[in-house]
Amino acid sequence: MLLLAALAAPLEAQDEHLEKVRRVLANTPLIDGHNDLPWAIREHGAAPRDVAAYDLRQRTPGHTDLERLRRGMVGGQFWSVYVSCPERAQGAARVQLEQLDIARRVLERYPEAFELARDASDVERIFGAGRIASLFGMEGGHVLENSLGALRAFHQLGARYLTLTHNCHTDWADAANLPPVRGGLTAFGREVVREMNRLGMLVDLSHTAPATMHAALEVSEAPVLWSHAAARGVVDHVRNVPDDVLARLPENGGVVMVTFVPAFVGRAHFPWSVREARERSRLQEELGASSPEVARRMAEWEASNPPPPATLAEVADHVEHIRRVAGIDHVGLGGDFDGISRVVEGLEDVSTYPALLVELSRRGWSEEDLAKLAGENVLRVMRSAEEVARRLQRERAPSTATIEQLDGRPPAG
Repeated sequence: MLLLAALAAPLEAQDEHLEKVRRVLANTPLIDGHNDLPWAIREHGAAPRDVAAYDLRQRTPGHTDLERLRRGMVGGQFWSVYVSCPERAQGAARVQLEQLDIARRVLERYPEAFELARDASDVERIFGAGRIASLFGMEGGHVLENSLGALRAFHQLGARYLTLTHNCHTDWADAANLPPVRGGLTAFGREVVREMNRLGMLVDLSHTAPATMHAALEVSEAPVLWSHAAARGVVDHVRNVPDDVLARLPENGGVVMVTFVPAFVGRAHFPWSVREARERSRLQEELGASSPEVARRMAEWEASNPPPPATLAEVADHVEHIRRVAGIDHVGLGGDFDGISRVVEGLEDVSTYPALLVELSRRGWSEEDLAKLAGENVLRVMRSAEEVARRLQRERAPSTATIEQLDGRPPAG
C-alpha cells in the first residue's frame, strides 16, 4: 500500500525530528488543499487531455507522480479542477465538466493509489487502507455561469469546494487582483454561499478580495477555507490573507492552507515578481501579447535580473504567522503544485512535505500541532460543514433564486 511503502522508504538522514514527522504521518493523513495535476494533463504538450499518456507511474514533467507522492507521505489531496477565466467566452461549465472527467479518469487509472472521497469519513477510511483520499476542488466561480443548479450538479459529480473567484471577478464576487466592482459579494453571491452551506461544499476564499472574504465570513454558517494562500502580514501580496481576516477565523472555524508559490511567500521574490510582471506587460504592449519575441526578450531580462529564491524557511514563517494570529486550529497546507512555474527551494515537488514539517518540529512544534497542520484541521472543517449541511437540508429546500431576481441584470466587468 502506498502510504505504508512511503513510511518504509528512506527520506534523508535520520534524526529525531524526521522520526517525529514519520510518527505523525503514520496516523494522520497529510491533506494538501490544491494540486493542479488535471490542468497539467489537459495542457500536456505531447498528448493534451490524454490521461494514459501522462503516466504517473513514471517520472512526470511536472511536480506530481506516484513515487513522489509516496515519498511525500501524502494521505489526502484536493485535486483542483481548474478552469481559466478566459474560458468564460467558450462556456466555462463545459470546460468544468471536462476537467472533472480528466480528474475522475486519473483516479480510475490508478486504483491502487487513489480513491474518490466524498466526506471526512471517506478520507479517514481511504487513508487507513493505504491509498490517497482524493477530493475535487473547483477553482473559480465563473464555472457556475450564474446557476445554482449547476452548483448542485457539480457537487453531485464530486466537487467538494468552490473557489468563489479566480483571477477575474464573477458577476457576483470580487477577485483579489483587480479593482473591486461588487463590494465583495452581491445578493446572489451571498445566496451562492448559503447554497454551498446547504450542500456541504466548502467555501474557498483563495483568489478573492478582502471584502469578499469578510462578506463570506458574515454569511457562511460553516467554516471556510483558503485552499492555497499565505499570510499578508509576512508578504504583502494581494493573494494573501490579511491579519484582520485571520483574526476572524476562531469564530468561523476556518483554515488557511499555506501555499508554496514563490511570489506569495518569498520576501525578496515578491518584489522581483512585480518587476517581472511589469516588464512582461511592457513588452506585450510593445510587441503584441502573442509575439514569440516576448519570450525571447523576457529570457534576456531574467538573465540580467535573476529571481531571488523563496525558501522553505519562509513558508514556515507564513505557517507560524497564521498560527500566531488565528491559532493552531486554523492552518493547513496547500502547495499549488503543477499550478506554478517556479518553486520554493526545499519544496520543489510533492515529495517534500515532510521537510516542511521537520523544519517546524525544529522550531518547537509538537506532534499534536504537526498533526493539526497536516490534516486534522481540514478534517474538522469538513466534518463541521457536513454537520451544517445536514441541518440546513432539514430546514430548507434547494434554492431556486437567480441572479436576475436578486441582483437585477448581471453587472458589467
